Amino acid sequence: MGTWGAPVQADRGVPGLVVKLGDYPLHHGGVGAIRSLGRLGVPMYAITEDRYTPAAASRYLRRAFVWPTTGTEEPAWLVEGLLRIGRRIGRPAVLIPTDEEAAVLIAEHQEELATRFLFPRVDGKLPRRLASKQGLHELCVEHGIASPVSSFPQSYEDVERFAERARFPVVAKNREAFERRRQPAVNGTTRIADRQCLLRLAREWGDRPGVILQEYLPREDAEDWIVHAYFDADSTPLAMFTGVKVRSWPPHAGMTANAYVVDNPELADIAARFIKQIGFTGIIDLDLRFDRRDGRYKLLDFNPRMGAQFRLFENEAGIDVVRAMHLDLTGRPVPEGEQLAGRRYIVENIDLPALLAYRRSGYTTPHAPPRASGTELAWLAGDDPLPFLTMLARFVRPGAKHLYQLWRANRLGNAHVRP
Repeated sequence: MGTWGAPVQADRGVPGLVVKLGDYPLHHGGVGAIRSLGRLGVPMYAITEDRYTPAAASRYLRRAFVWPTTGTEEPAWLVEGLLRIGRRIGRPAVLIPTDEEAAVLIAEHQEELATRFLFPRVDGKLPRRLASKQGLHELCVEHGIASPVSSFPQSYEDVERFAERARFPVVAKNREAFERRRQPAVNGTTRIADRQCLLRLAREWGDRPGVILQEYLPREDAEDWIVHAYFDADSTPLAMFTGVKVRSWPPHAGMTANAYVVDNPELADIAARFIKQIGFTGIIDLDLRFDRRDGRYKLLDFNPRMGAQFRLFENEAGIDVVRAMHLDLTGRPVPEGEQLAGRRYIVENIDLPALLAYRRSGYTTPHAPPRASGTELAWLAGDDPLPFLTMLARFVRPGAKHLYQLWRANRLGNAHVRP
């Protein structure tokens, strides 16, 4: 339902299918998509690892298709699996990818998948390039978008040469989307303290390191911003939102744990111009870091799909990016409205450890409002309580162990790791 005015009128004859590749059952973004469209009466389906994931427990899910994948399978096999699910749904469904691998797969196999599904049509090569850290950096340079200084070593010798001139700490990330599944060089965004640590890690990367090495933007001189939007076939934004990230887990390098909607016309303009230049269509989730030293927003990550925290953002007409996509692909107008500034988003299972870590570090977010105008919880919802309870049941033991491992790695100064 819309937050203001008339309810959003979605086409209830066109289902939605949440698509994920890889094993990450505690994904609040998928639950958010199921609830967002399900509350409008849209029949919702989802691909899940098993029948006991939080997504599978949602009252708004008509059916969970249990299909465990790793993201390392042959694309043809994955496409056939999606088509098989499409045949079981029995009518065209809007695809909602929740990870880069799914977004790339859909883009690169549009003709086959279009026989069963609806999705934004885009240059088939563009999502893979955007999901690639190197490809994104090259596009930023080409179009004058600020980004951190980056290096793409092709050998251990290249890493050695980089280490001689680099200013530490530096950041290492996996270069390509699919390679992070097949043969990850690092376990996510990794902060490397010194030359010795870099060379030690590099010995494990093989003959052709699949990493990008970036300058580290000091947290005391920076602030993390996010942009979520949906762009139509002409690369025009039908829904555009900006916000500031208050906390993440692991600290300063991981998934959003706490964020606020904050109006930022300059940032929205940067994102809209970049999307128009590259001709992208669909949902985007951008991570940028404002560098106070030079006053520039530097693009860190471009996710060519729905972000896990997309439910932070909604406009006065009740539109979020998933609703905007479904409305647009089914030929319905997307109601306009101002974003709900001051709205807060909390991911319950990771925000508490993040809060403790940020208090110890003394980090603050100047642009965060002093109080929230409203709060959206990632897991807990009065009209759909089972995903929260399922999350707790699955999270407590393995989740606590995982958080401890991340905390220990951070304490040892080895890395900030993004799961």
